[in-house]
Amino acid sequence: MASGSKKTDNAAEIDRLALALAKEPGSKVFIPLAEEYGKAGRWEEAVVVLEDGLKTYPGFITAMVALGRAYEQVNQPVKAKAILEEAIKVSPDNLRAHRTLAKLYATQGAKDAAIRSCNAILAVNSQDQEALALRASLDHAVAKEHVPAQNQPTVEFERTEKPQSDRPGSEPLSLGVGGDAPVAGNDGDDYLAPIRASLTEGAAQSRSHQRIDRSVVVRLEQWLRLIQARRRDVSAPPQSVQENSV
Repeated sequence: MASGSKKTDNAAEIDRLALALAKEPGSKVFIPLAEEYGKAGRWEEAVVVLEDGLKTYPGFITAMVALGRAYEQVNQPVKAKAILEEAIKVSPDNLRAHRTLAKLYATQGAKDAAIRSCNAILAVNSQDQEALALRASLDHAVAKEHVPAQNQPTVEFERTEKPQSDRPGSEPLSLGVGGDAPVAGNDGDDYLAPIRASLTEGAAQSRSHQRIDRSVVVRLEQWLRLIQARRRDVSAPPQSVQENSV
């Protein structure tokens, strides 16, 4: 019952203001008339009234902000943003303009611009709940966009190389065994035992980790053979020398 009475009062107010505007086309009564159209949800009619009024009063900030709001309601965001941005150039602290702009920017994905409009509102009224809620949601969205990407695991591929002795055109590796090389005596087997153990351990590590360099094994095997050959030379009895009789 009260709602019906309110609509009737609104319609009566619209009729009264429209009549007043008709009597004085150049008056500023178009502003309250447009507001009443907006309250009744008749935004198309509000747009017409405001556009006509701005022809008479170009640069009238109140009318520009109201028209921006009306454009937003009739789904003309480009026009709405253009006239509201023009309005805040003249009146940077206009809260109504920033309120509509913040919504437009947020809808269009211009988060930073929307946050600036929210901040402009909060600079005047730090307790504005609508601006606080919108800025909080925008800050959260921006923070998510700037979260650094997680480091992807790096997969290392082992490079398998042929032993140098197996490469085409390569010469056998010299172990540099000269006069300073160890010579095995009677306990040569004891001396060679650690080397054999190291080779066995190296082979075991190769099977488990597959990272042992084949060329190292080849060099150790060659060294072992040289040591065994030198041991045989040392342990061999000297040849007897026959003296020629004169």
